[in-house]
Amino acid sequence: MLGKLLTRYLKPYRWQLVVLLTFQVVSAVATLYLPRLNADIIDQGVSRGDVAYVWSTGALMLGISLGQIIAAIIATYFAAQASMALGRDIRRDVFDKVSDFSEREVATFGPGSLITRNTNDVQQVQMLAMMGSTMLVTAPLLAVGGVVMALRQDVGLAWLIAVAVPVLILVILLLVRRMVPLFRQFQGKLDAVNRILREQLTGIRVVRAFVREDIEENRFGAANTEIMVVGQRVGALFVLLFPLAMLVLNITTVGVIWFGGIEVDAGRIEIGTLFAFMQYIAQILMGVLMASFMVMSVPRAAVSAERIGEVLSSESTLVEREKPVTAFPSRGSLRFRDVEFAYPGAEEAVLQGVTFDAAPGETVAVVGSTGSGKTTLVSLIPRLFDPTGGRIDVGGVDTQDADLDLLWNSVGLVPQRPFLFAGTVGFNLRFGREDATDEELWSALEIAQGRDFVEKMEGQLDAVIAQGGTNVSGGQRQRLAIARAIIHQPDVLVFDDSFSALDLTTDARLRAALWRELPLVTKVVVAQRVSTIIDADRIVVLDGGRMVGVGTHEELMETNTTYREIVESQLAVQA
Repeated sequence: MLGKLLTRYLKPYRWQLVVLLTFQVVSAVATLYLPRLNADIIDQGVSRGDVAYVWSTGALMLGISLGQIIAAIIATYFAAQASMALGRDIRRDVFDKVSDFSEREVATFGPGSLITRNTNDVQQVQMLAMMGSTMLVTAPLLAVGGVVMALRQDVGLAWLIAVAVPVLILVILLLVRRMVPLFRQFQGKLDAVNRILREQLTGIRVVRAFVREDIEENRFGAANTEIMVVGQRVGALFVLLFPLAMLVLNITTVGVIWFGGIEVDAGRIEIGTLFAFMQYIAQILMGVLMASFMVMSVPRAAVSAERIGEVLSSESTLVEREKPVTAFPSRGSLRFRDVEFAYPGAEEAVLQGVTFDAAPGETVAVVGSTGSGKTTLVSLIPRLFDPTGGRIDVGGVDTQDADLDLLWNSVGLVPQRPFLFAGTVGFNLRFGREDATDEELWSALEIAQGRDFVEKMEGQLDAVIAQGGTNVSGGQRQRLAIARAIIHQPDVLVFDDSFSALDLTTDARLRAALWRELPLVTKVVVAQRVSTIIDADRIVVLDGGRMVGVGTHEELMETNTTYREIVESQLAVQA
């Protein structure tokens, strides 16, 4: 998967790769040529007292060194460009893919894991691309070129290379073999830390309300300790590499001096050749060491690439037809026909036998006990899920046959837990429709009974909203979310228990404004309070996932026991 990912995302940057490889070759060749010049200075300049030769050759070495530095800088610059662009493109595609996921896929991966895959995992692949592009040519050229140049200096000492290089490669392979499973564990532990931290930040009020700080600290501490232990094991293997490599290098250097000294004493080689051979040995082992750092980064990047690939290769269950319907013949109409829904792996369906109709402009209410499937039912309308049985028509078209953008533009959803983005009031409202004017925003706020508190906020439409809307009350969040849905100008407006944080007076005024200002918009209302839905054109009663009744308030009070019990229980509480 790693190879496919790198090939796919580096392909658009071929010319940067060609440039950096060219300058890497120049840099590596210059590096290999310098020890030869150094040997010539010693053998032909210093030993013979030829100062002019020393100066001329030294000047040549200085020029080559300067060229090598410039070539390395240029190569690194283009390597950074290509690798950073690769990371940007992968993050973009992962984000786009996740944006197309249904609730089912998001739940399968988990929000914490998806965040890790689009941040840390992409970073690991990006780092490998950076290291690989800077060492791809340099490491093998230094290793192979060093061998060739060393043999040109003296073949008699070549057996030292034949021993040192395989020993270093064996050490690297043994370490890499131990690291692969550890990297896999590390990324899994990182997912767990992100998940726990996200839960604690999101549920901070619940944690404090139930005095669970110590318990949650211990839970996070346990997960944090687990990732630390795995990290320590990985780090222990990493820190072994450099000392072992230096040990091999130093032993090889001692061998070169020992056996090379014998050759120099016998007059078979010159002292400059010995120094050059030592430098080439160092370059060979440095090339192998550079390659080893890259190779040791491969396992972790490979694990990350697999995790990224799982996201990119996952197909959303919200599949659009090859030729979807691009226009609704009956805008605002809604029809459920024997709808059934079951979560994957569940023994029983969450919804069964749901059938009702709503004409454009009508109001349909959905009531039932907790866990009866109300939220699941309304989630099927904008196709957050697909029904596992039956059929849902919006605007006279099966939701699975409709163009997704058309469907989502036609349905406005106010979720059970209204979410506001970090920004301003105006920014959040224009999330419903980007080109909405200020007048339209104020009109929507007036319908949603939110104009009064927005006018009192500093900046009004430019007032700052914190992430999640934590700087406004629950009722204010609900009203802003309702105004955002109104700005969307949908044909069907779905309220998933969206009036629960409002007092009875505000609730009544809001519903009256909605009914008065949006007479042609079909409204689907999930509510716990009977007073909220008593005037609905049609009330759907759910019990244990089954539809046990449908009709007006008066009809259900006479014919439906479940609905009558819900009404009577609320009247008893109010009394």
